[in-house]
Amino acid sequence: MSSSAPPPTRPATGRKRAPSFSEAIAQVPQNANAQDETADPAVADRIAAADAAAAAAATKDPVAASTSKPRAKKGKYEFQDDEIYRSQGLIKDLTNFRWMTAPASSLQLAAIFVLAYFNWNFFIGTPENNPVAPFLKLSHRVPQSQVILDSLPPKDGIQRALQNLIPRSTESHEARYQKGYNDLLFLVFHVIVFSFLRQSTTLYIFKPFAKWWGIKSESKQARFTEQGYAVLYWGSAAALGLYVMSFQDSWWFNLEHLWLKYPHWQMRSELKLYYLLQFSFWLQQALVMLLRLEKPRKDYVELIAHHLVTLWLIGWSYLINLTMIGTTVFVCMDIPDTWLGFSKALNYMGLDNITVAVFAIFMVIWSYFRIYLSAVTLQSVWTQFELIPRYAREWEPEKGWWLVWWMKYQIFAPMFLLFLLNVFWYVLMWRIMLRAIKGDVADEREEGEYDDEEDDKKKQ
Repeated sequence: MSSSAPPPTRPATGRKRAPSFSEAIAQVPQNANAQDETADPAVADRIAAADAAAAAAATKDPVAASTSKPRAKKGKYEFQDDEIYRSQGLIKDLTNFRWMTAPASSLQLAAIFVLAYFNWNFFIGTPENNPVAPFLKLSHRVPQSQVILDSLPPKDGIQRALQNLIPRSTESHEARYQKGYNDLLFLVFHVIVFSFLRQSTTLYIFKPFAKWWGIKSESKQARFTEQGYAVLYWGSAAALGLYVMSFQDSWWFNLEHLWLKYPHWQMRSELKLYYLLQFSFWLQQALVMLLRLEKPRKDYVELIAHHLVTLWLIGWSYLINLTMIGTTVFVCMDIPDTWLGFSKALNYMGLDNITVAVFAIFMVIWSYFRIYLSAVTLQSVWTQFELIPRYAREWEPEKGWWLVWWMKYQIFAPMFLLFLLNVFWYVLMWRIMLRAIKGDVADEREEGEYDDEEDDKKKQ
């Protein structure tokens, strides 16, 4: 009589299985994290109320409670449903900041500004004295009589082609702007715009596409929508950054021009627009983090540091007329992020062979931009700071002169910190990839990537 004993099981070792290449790519950290929907107080209260009701029902009817199917425990950061995206009314959404997650509310807020702008122009006053204009349009244009046109001619065909990419009138081409307090109003409106863009694109474009493609796991859908938005934003920012850089004497990292002719206080319209849009995006990201709308990961502290350093660099460089060096830093950051988001999106789509090729390209691009060019830019700060005209090495903000001798170290410090974060992530990426290739144990991995996917499988 044959024995029906179960086959021997592998003893638990406390060690996790080695990740596949696709799982390894999912672990690679990125600036933007998935959203934490349960951070919304209304959702948390609803879940707590449902649990309380279930417990009360179980107490009153123990027989039914014993025979009922136990309710699956919800993960703290698991996508619950679409309730967090639903508006509770504009006034209430304003008080609890739900407008940042409810696209209907952010759209209403943006529409109020736009309607007020046109209502003033057509029925109340004139465009010249429109109080809503600074929210929607660039402010502080330099009088044409004070405009300085001293840019160098294009250095190569690529720079010339980028400059001619968008046909513009002579007046628009020669327009210059300076910074001012109205720029804060521009930031307010465009934080609202980015809130709407983020939520609407993930909800109505990338999530339906993920379902249509056949991505069934909710956590994978969430990750895919996250990367879709990342590719959309970083790709657009990278393209705009290259266009803006093409009009600068420092085109393609001719870094001595970061310091010559300082202060660079007269900005072309596309430069000021680019800078303020980047500022708005990062402010929106910072608010999302502060309101706990993103899922913390293993490198959450590093991400917070990255956001703070980035805001520091953007705001300070804008204030002290170093937008040219800011553009070089943006380009170094945005181009690699585009390729990382693209490779991770392909990974969630299950296109393994294409993912490997794109990720290989990404590693080359990251090495060049975030490591090599970032290091070269740091070297320029340290060794070429003295190229600043001697008359401008004074602390006279009313003249646009901010760069006294000690400012060299103030500029170098946050850029060096950002470089260290890039090196940290660079080493982490190589460790993840080497472990996947060698088949070693995946002990250090980002929480929330394929852990969530395994939880999904258990519930099915």
